[in-house]
Formats: sequence, structure tokens, C-alpha cells
Amino acid sequence: MPSSHWLIALPLALLLGALAVAAGISATRGRAGTLPRDSRLGVRSRAASLSAEAHRAANTVAWPIIAAASGVSAVSAVLLAAAPLATPTVWVIFVAALVGAVALLVTAGRIGDRAAMSVPKPATRPGGGSCGGCSCAGGGCAVLTRSSPAGTSAN
Repeated sequence: MPSSHWLIALPLALLLGALAVAAGISATRGRAGTLPRDSRLGVRSRAASLSAEAHRAANTVAWPIIAAASGVSAVSAVLLAAAPLATPTVWVIFVAALVGAVALLVTAGRIGDRAAMSVPKPATRPGGGSCGGCSCAGGGCAVLTRSSPAGTSAN
């Protein structure tokens, strides 16, 4: 193989390797429930950012798919870095791995978002702010949470 092959294959392998590391950290910490809410990794949706419980649920559900994306990226990176492949083959492997990993990450995000939406959102006062024991008789703030089925009140 000409040396120009390595000038293309190694940078692409490094990109896939970086994606594999980021997804691997996200999967590992998501599984353990230690992924911080302010992190750039993990499921980042409106529903997942409502509470720590929703964030934890989203990342706990999504971690296996994120781990699969990490595996696809890592195996492809090793293949590109180690195998003396023709340049067109390098590009085909890179594009296929990138598209596959991104598709898995999007799927993980969608599934995590659904899991986060199933967590009851924190109650808020009608005037704003969070419930801090305002002595709302008759379930006042409870009507504002997602803990009851759609179209029914919590009373």
C-alpha cells in the first residue's frame, strides 16, 4: 500500500476512536447512573433535563444502544488503523461506521427521551417556582404533574 493510504486511514480511524471513547464513557456512566446532568454526554432532551430522576432514567435505558455505537466505532477504527486497505475501501468502511454509529446514537436518544417522559415531572406552583410545601389543599399542585393519566385529574 502506498503511504498516502495511511494519511487518509489514520485520521479517520482517530475520529472513529474518539467517537468510540465518548460513547463508551456515556454508556458506562449511564449504566452506573453517575452521568452528571450538566455533562455533554448522554441523552440530552427536554424531558431528560426536567429532573435528576428523568435524566437517570433516560441514560439507564439508552446505555446498551450507546455501547453498541461505541463498539461499532471502535471495531471500525481498529480495522482502519491496522488493515492495509485500498483508499476507496477505507472511505466505505468509515462512512458505513459513522452512519451506523450515528443511527444508533439517535435511536438511543429517542428511546431515552421516551423513558424520561414516563417519569412524573416535578410539580410547580401556578405562579411559578417549585412546590415547597405551600399547603395546597385538595391536591392543588398535584394536578400539574404527569403522575395521572392524560385527561384526568389527580384528585
